[in-house]
Amino acid sequence: MIDLHTHSLFSDGALVPSELVRRAVMKGYEVIAITDHADASNLDFTIPRVAAACKELNRRWKITALPGIELTHIPPETFAELTDRARSLGAAIIVAHGETLVEPVHPGTNRAAIEAKVDILAHPGLITKDEAMLAAKNGVYLEITTRKGHSLSNGHVAKMAGDTGAKLVIDTDTHEPGDLVTDELAQNILLGAGLSRGQVEAVFKNSRELAGKAAAAFKK
Repeated sequence: MIDLHTHSLFSDGALVPSELVRRAVMKGYEVIAITDHADASNLDFTIPRVAAACKELNRRWKITALPGIELTHIPPETFAELTDRARSLGAAIIVAHGETLVEPVHPGTNRAAIEAKVDILAHPGLITKDEAMLAAKNGVYLEITTRKGHSLSNGHVAKMAGDTGAKLVIDTDTHEPGDLVTDELAQNILLGAGLSRGQVEAVFKNSRELAGKAAAAFKK
């Protein structure tokens, strides 16, 4: 499993980075990104600490742990500035908290995140075709999520990606140990979103592609 959207207790997750990564190792993960929630107030606090943990864990265990951030419920007009700041602080993966159906995310968030060229637009809800087309153009990956609630729009997101050529990844949005999933469950969730088996393989390939880019950036 390659999972590029998880949370530690640096935001609202239950585990310190070490335990989160250790549990991912035991689940058979190849790559995990720790992408705690952030806005302008805590980027400089969270990213360096997670990056330090990931560097140490990568030396010790057979997994690639990546530091990231999830820009969450921020004013849409601040996405470009905060994305640039997060990258300068060492975030290898930038996730945007998209317009999920189950939270009051500010309208315009999906488009602003895509325009800022974040890496992943998480749980983007009823993303429009125009937004998905822009994501394809800007190289922003759209997320199929295993997380309850956010997953209600998985089928729609899959269809918009299929119609526009936008790339999909699958992530867990893990907050607690039981949120981590196996490859088999991830595959079944993708099939449940309406993807063919060939498309499922393409999603896994997309995750590997993005993880490779992030890992290379983290090593610099």
